[in-house]
Amino acid sequence: MATEMRAFVLVALALAGGCYAPSLGSDVARVRDLSRVPALGSFEEAPVDASVSEEVRGLLAAPLDAEAAVRIALANNRELRATLRELGVARGRLVQAGLLPNPVVEGEVLPERNTALELRVEYDLTRAILAPLRARAAAADLEAERYRIAGAVVEAGFTVRAAFYALQAAEQRLAIGQRSIDAAAAARDAARALFDAGNIPELDARTEEAAYERARIAVAQLELEVADRRERLQRLLGLHGPHTAWQAAGPLALAPATLPPREGVERLALEASLELGEARGRLDALARRIGLTRTEGFLPDIAVDVHTLLGDPEPRASEAVSGGWRVGGGVSLTLPLFDRRQGTVSAQKAELDAMVERYVGMAIDVRSAAREARNRLASAHARARQFEDAILPAQGRVTDQTLLQYNAMQVGVFQLLQARREQLDAEQDHIETLREYWTAVAAQQALLAGRRVGGVASASPAGLAAGAASTGGH
Repeated sequence: MATEMRAFVLVALALAGGCYAPSLGSDVARVRDLSRVPALGSFEEAPVDASVSEEVRGLLAAPLDAEAAVRIALANNRELRATLRELGVARGRLVQAGLLPNPVVEGEVLPERNTALELRVEYDLTRAILAPLRARAAAADLEAERYRIAGAVVEAGFTVRAAFYALQAAEQRLAIGQRSIDAAAAARDAARALFDAGNIPELDARTEEAAYERARIAVAQLELEVADRRERLQRLLGLHGPHTAWQAAGPLALAPATLPPREGVERLALEASLELGEARGRLDALARRIGLTRTEGFLPDIAVDVHTLLGDPEPRASEAVSGGWRVGGGVSLTLPLFDRRQGTVSAQKAELDAMVERYVGMAIDVRSAAREARNRLASAHARARQFEDAILPAQGRVTDQTLLQYNAMQVGVFQLLQARREQLDAEQDHIETLREYWTAVAAQQALLAGRRVGGVASASPAGLAAGAASTGGH
């Protein structure tokens, strides 16, 4: 009997251990494959460490570009690390679902029945039979969770890129704004000199002074925007203390001359969609649970037991009480005549139908998001190229011609300064359009990597010299 029990325990352990992968590292590797982010480092079950890794410190030693910022966030962003650790929740549920039930052991001393000792071992056979079915449903849930977290990784990359481009744009706009203060100060000083000479009325001089003060306010707002953008990116990178003194590498790049052709973007987005993959995993898990529930409804609850008695409870009158062990067994079961889990199956089927409806709707939304991303990208690219090919050169020529007219004493100093302000305003608008373009590029990359992200805000340029009046001069 001992040999049989040892064999049973070994089989049970093999069944229980064969239902799941050995560690969280395999789940993270699967997330790395699904998200197509090789920079997602290894992630083993270890205590939480708040320190910055050597890899991150090495990246911070040089000025950061967008890709370096993404690598830092993948290694150091605490929300993303917490999301990766949540894989352990689904894995734990899978482990629990595949475990076999524990046997129940009872012992009784019954001297009144002439029995010195009774031992009984009971085992829930039905639960053991259903354990593989529960494990398969939990495995489908784990795969769905991998898809969900892979989507979070892709979205984190987009969020960091968008924040980095916003910081670059804010720093460039601040630099332009500081140049606008110089132009406003020149206009104010010229107006004061002309007023003191009696060549312009006081209203014109005071108007230029007010324009200069508004330019200072606008630059102060830009300084706050740079600080806010930097701190937002700082949080995304998970940096603190002495590691916050990094610098962004260079300005936003110009838009390319042409966009690469992107045929079949809707099909590519559907094939890559991690949201649809997660939904398929949830559907698979629910379908398996429906099968499990149906099996539970038709399969009786079966419990088997083995019991041993020390002593004979009913010895014959001619015999002394026996002192040996006696072994017996039994089985109990419930008959599924009335409750066959019909209501639970009906509810689960309704839930499955609702999930299928949402899956179809999600596929429609993914196709729409692909078209929207393509349209936003094309529009931002066209506008960026319009600034670079036409608007900025034209505005520069206006400033040059105004300077020639000023040197020929055909226009006054205020017309020259106004032309310069308009050129700076065009440069500001160009920077905002570039930010929108590169954010749209990142959004389409995220979509084709499997994750829909929020819409890219359109540029809403506001010239620093808005409201500044153009005054005549002599």
